[in-house]
Formats: sequence, C-alpha cells, structure tokens
Amino acid sequence: MRPDLIQAALKSAQGVGTPLWLYEAEPIRQRVAQVSAFDCVRYAQKANSNTHILRLLRAMGVMVDAVSLGEIERALRAGYEPGTDRNEIVFTADIIDEATLARVVELGIPVNCGSPDMVRQVGHAKRGHPVWLRLNPGFGHGHNRKTNTGGPSSKHGIWHEEFEDSLRLVDEFGLTLVGLHMHIGSGVDYGHLHRVCDSMLDMVRRANRPLEAISAGGGLSVPYRDGEPEIDIAEYHAAWNETRREAERITGGPIRLELEPGRYLVGNAGLLVAEVRAVKQVADKHFVLIDAGFSDLARPIIYGSHHDICFVTPSGVPVAGPTHPLAVAGPLCESGDVFTQKDGGYVEFRDLPLPAVGDLAILRDTGAYGAAMSSNYNTRPLAPEVMLDGGALTLIRKRQPLEQLLDLEEGGGTL
Repeated sequence: MRPDLIQAALKSAQGVGTPLWLYEAEPIRQRVAQVSAFDCVRYAQKANSNTHILRLLRAMGVMVDAVSLGEIERALRAGYEPGTDRNEIVFTADIIDEATLARVVELGIPVNCGSPDMVRQVGHAKRGHPVWLRLNPGFGHGHNRKTNTGGPSSKHGIWHEEFEDSLRLVDEFGLTLVGLHMHIGSGVDYGHLHRVCDSMLDMVRRANRPLEAISAGGGLSVPYRDGEPEIDIAEYHAAWNETRREAERITGGPIRLELEPGRYLVGNAGLLVAEVRAVKQVADKHFVLIDAGFSDLARPIIYGSHHDICFVTPSGVPVAGPTHPLAVAGPLCESGDVFTQKDGGYVEFRDLPLPAVGDLAILRDTGAYGAAMSSNYNTRPLAPEVMLDGGALTLIRKRQPLEQLLDLEEGGGTL
C-alpha cells in the first residue's frame, strides 16, 4: 500500500477514531474518464450514496440513478436537477410506493419500470410521464448467485414474454417511452456481453417505435485481488456502440447510449480502517479481532467477497515478520462476523504477519457496498467517512451519535 495512503489512514484514525471509511477522489475521476466514450454515464448510487461523492461525480458530468425515495432526496441534496431534458435523475426499482410515485411525478423524474404493474401505476398517476422499460431477457450472469439480475430466478426486470403487454400499457396511458434498459448481473464475460447486445436488438425490433436511448446497465467488474484482470472498456464500449448503431438503423433515428456503473466507479477507491483489539491463538491458527464488523462491511458475510488486508503500526510502518495462518474477524456476537471467509461461510486463514493490539487493519477496495450497506446491528453507530483529495483530508460524514439511535425510540405514542 502506498505510504501516503497509510499516512492518510493514520491521520484519519487519529482525527475521528476507528472504524472509519477512507475514500480517494482521484481513482474515481480516473474511472469516470475510462467510461467517457459512452454518451451518458449514469452512476448507480446504491454502491455509495454519500452526497460528497455525488457532487464529485456531478462535477464530471455524471448523471445519477436512484432506487429509493431516499436516494432521490440525496441526489437533490447533491445538486442534481430533475425534470430537465438531460434527465439527470432516473428512478429504478422493483416497486414504486405511493410516496415515491408522488415525488417522481412532482419532479418529472423518469421511472425505469421493472414490471407491468409499475407501468400501470405510473400511468394511473400521470398520463404522459416518461418511462424506461427494464427488461429481463430470460438469462443472467454474475460473480455470485446473489448478484445475478437476469433469468427465471431473478426478481428484476420485465420478463421478456411480458414485453408486448408492457408496451400496450405504455400506449394505453400515453406514457413517453424514453428507452430500454438491460442490466442482468455483475461481472463481465465477453461472450455473454454479445448475447446481451443481441437480446437488446431483439427488443428494439419488437418495440417497433422510436427510442431516445438504450442502457447497457452496469455490473462492470473491478479487481479485488492482485493480478486479477481489468475489464477491457474499449471492447465493452465497442460492442454496445455497434448495438446502438444497429438500433438506430432499426428505428430510423438517433439513440443515446447510456452506461450505469456503480461499483466500477468507486469500489477500488475506498478503504475500511479499523484497530486491532485482540490477537488470540486457536489450535494452530490465529484470530485477529478488530473493531469493525459486518455491521460495517457486509460483503464478506453476504457474498464471501475478498478484500486484501494489511496491518500497520501506530507509527505507520507495515507490520512485518514471520507469517502465520490467521483470520480477521470483528466484534459482533455472531460466528459469521469474519472478514476472511469464502462464499458459504467457510473461514479463510491467510498467511500474514501477526499484528499487535493497537495496530491498524486496513481493508482494501471497500468503496462500493461498504458504508452503503452498513447497519446498526448490536446498537453500533455508523462509522464516519473521510475523503482524500489532492493530499487534503475532509470529513464527509460524521460518526453517528449513539443518542440518535436511542432518541428514535422515545415517545412513540399510541397509534
């Protein structure tokens, strides 16, 4: 790990305590530049919805996707303007509740509909409202079965056999069809990619009408282990750009090509910094217990996700010496509160040098689905978030006060 990043982690820990999240702005800018060939880059903010990160992305011309009423309000707080020709905010979800429906109608936010029922509900709320149709072509792909967003076992999107019925609802309510969206899972396999593109063209033909845009969705992979390959963005764009050209030949008009990355933009830009609080031997192995748990970083317990871990002393020197098989675990009252585990909950013991109490544990590549998936399990306040930009550290989210949690339970009253 870079010495300047270690020093930033140490300074942040001294300033706000541990655990904490530390993000770098520059890698996010670099990722945005890598996908700039797409006409519209629309950030899937569910990966990390901190308003400071949203402002950083908006300054680079990145639009935003929201999957809840709360995320709509976050986008507004970050300066995104709804109801304009640029469609700076699009709402995508499996359902739309009454409060959210009223808000998107009020603001003129396009709705990316994932079911015929959603199309019908938007139509009843406001004739002529702009909509996308999110499609499930009947197959999917993902680095984990829980990230596969297509096929007959996925809840996401309009099943391909209901596409024409959804189009009829669009016409019945006079809705404005902006475009077609197809996101069917995390991870990229180039043979699979071309199958997705072919499926999109099939849907464009079946739509048989003008379209403003098509969306390639997201799911672009990022490396979590040294030596893992980077996605070839040029090949990815080339495949979708050819799909766009063919779609324009089919429809007879210009079509905007959108991409919806989330993890790709922020995943490698984040660190989780925690303090070692105990080191204990169990049989011939060791457990290193830190003050962060799956209430902070849930990816390992959910997906068996890998995060490289390094230990540094309070003076900023990487811990060295003989390696031992060790697991890194948290403080929660759960056996699954282990950061070094494989899918299925199997504990992984890694050969690493043993740290001491008071050293820092730094977990890499936690910028996506880290803080965003944090919880208050065991009545633990949410950790603070810090941004490193141009050598300067800025606190972009304070540590949640414990009193805030308890105050929500005071004086509820009779319903």
